[in-house]
Amino acid sequence: MSTGFPHIRQDFAASLVVFLVAVPLCVGVAVASGVPAELGLVTGIVGGIVTGLMPGSSLQVSGPAAGMTVLVFEAVDAYGLPALGVIVLAAGLLQLAMGALRLGRWFRAISISVVEGMLAGIGLVIIAGQLYAAAGLQAPSSGLDKILGLPGAVVDMLGDTEALVSFAVGAGTVAVMVLWRRMPGPARTVPGALAAVLLATAVTLAFALPVATVEVHGLLDAVQPPGADAFGQLASIGLIGTIVAFALIASAESLFSAAAVDRLHDGPRTRYNQELMAQGAGNTVCGLLGALPMTAVIVRSSANVQAGARTKASRVLHGVWLLLFAALLPWALALIPLPALAGILVHAGWKLIPFRQVTALWRAHRGEALILVVTAVSIVAVNMFEGVLIGLALAVAKTAWEASHAKLEVIDKGAGPVQVYLSGNATFLRLPRILDALESLPEDRPVELDLSGVHHLDHACRTALETWAERHGTPVKVTGGGVRAVAADPEQPVTPA
Repeated sequence: MSTGFPHIRQDFAASLVVFLVAVPLCVGVAVASGVPAELGLVTGIVGGIVTGLMPGSSLQVSGPAAGMTVLVFEAVDAYGLPALGVIVLAAGLLQLAMGALRLGRWFRAISISVVEGMLAGIGLVIIAGQLYAAAGLQAPSSGLDKILGLPGAVVDMLGDTEALVSFAVGAGTVAVMVLWRRMPGPARTVPGALAAVLLATAVTLAFALPVATVEVHGLLDAVQPPGADAFGQLASIGLIGTIVAFALIASAESLFSAAAVDRLHDGPRTRYNQELMAQGAGNTVCGLLGALPMTAVIVRSSANVQAGARTKASRVLHGVWLLLFAALLPWALALIPLPALAGILVHAGWKLIPFRQVTALWRAHRGEALILVVTAVSIVAVNMFEGVLIGLALAVAKTAWEASHAKLEVIDKGAGPVQVYLSGNATFLRLPRILDALESLPEDRPVELDLSGVHHLDHACRTALETWAERHGTPVKVTGGGVRAVAADPEQPVTPA
């Protein structure tokens, strides 16, 4: 064994496992995104060889991800396939800039409820859309229409024999993937997704079933670098927003995946800024080739760790195997039934929905559970980018409300001044309750307002307290807080303590 590659045996074996997991996922994500199947393989190749060689996370594997399917489909539908390369290229350059500015760790500050809500919303849209694809039917464009149109799609399918056969192939693919875990140990060495696609292909060929198969263009024909016309679309504000969405969502998914992969092994920890730059470099190359965007993919990454990978050599080798497959066996893609790929995406979409986390959050943190659900519903009802923004806004509002906790205590002994103690964080969010309490005080009694326990007093509260002190019928003595104490009678000025 070479001293330069002390773990090459483990890494070689792991790379074959990851390659077998990646092939059906790369093809399925590409088809679901509305682009040629070969572009999914191109992204997997770049994710293995380019991103795989770079520092950051040693064991996580990058490629086309189900989590980006909805956003890619919307972008291709709105701006056309030639613009996809420009979007991915610009998103990659933005990721490189964020990594150079050391913003990688800031992505870990994003509310986990928003991220899980994003994945849940994406999962629901993927499932709804791929149910149409499994039956060979045309899916509506929006996520909400996909879900609302399912009853009508069922009626159409029941009246069409070919649609029923196609759907049966997709349903059988899902069933094989679910049941594959219960197979004996030696059989489970073959990834469930690959086994399901192979079985679906064999059944389709054996019985000459009337189902659509993958359309093959050839690797070189599918690769279309963006031209000058595509770059001209950068003047569009909508396209700029799509680029930002690609960069932020791909970065968040990759870095959250890195944190999850770090919990699966005892090797070197992820260096987040370098990993963000590695993702940016990969997406830059993908953009130049007109391919799909990449992210780190937890399914492939966990398969890599569980297969015994020890170094980044395993992910680089998996990219080499994808390149050889795409170059030498492109005809094999044309045998794959489209409903089988739809079944794989339905299974992947189901795994994106965090059912257990929603239940646990509802029991312990109902506010976080609400953010998760609202984010998911917003993605389905509007679109992914705006849905995530709604979730982030809700998370920020919840945090601001909880952080602005203020306690107000009034002590009135019947004689002498009324003593008021305000503590905590006095912000505009708590201002109505504070003013209600102060305005209920008797105006014919002096007031001593103690603000020494206030940790933060924002401008709105400070101004409101000074206004209340000016209007109060008797002198107000203020301790702490930097609020001016004002006498109701100009002849009796009151000095702040």
